[in-house]
Amino acid sequence: MSEALIQRYYAAFNRGDSEALLACLADDVAHEVNQGETRHGIEAFRAFAAHMARCYQEELVDIVVMTEPSGERAAAEFIVRGRYIATDEGLPEARGQTYELRAGTFFAIRDGRISRVTTCYNLQDWIAQVRGG
Repeated sequence: MSEALIQRYYAAFNRGDSEALLACLADDVAHEVNQGETRHGIEAFRAFAAHMARCYQEELVDIVVMTEPSGERAAAEFIVRGRYIATDEGLPEARGQTYELRAGTFFAIRDGRISRVTTCYNLQDWIAQVRGG
């Protein structure tokens, strides 16, 4: 069950279907952003998703989902293939640069929905790629 939930979450992400993605989440979801503050609740996640769609075009590939027997925890490793399309505050200027980045996410699952999303990636690697280094 938890593996199917995570696969559904990523399939919605890759389709750009934010409503289907949000449907995978618990109402009180905790979103722990890489090197950022934790956001709480569906509306905060919705705002994050809209911001990401404005600044980035991304597809996740080579997704490997790992689960543990209780179904309460899962993790996924994947490659982010993206294009930086609008400048994100505090980051280098966007000029349509492409990037490829290894990333991972840890999930907590409660009552068939994702209650925590913790994403990890190497921000310095991403910055070097979009700067052309």
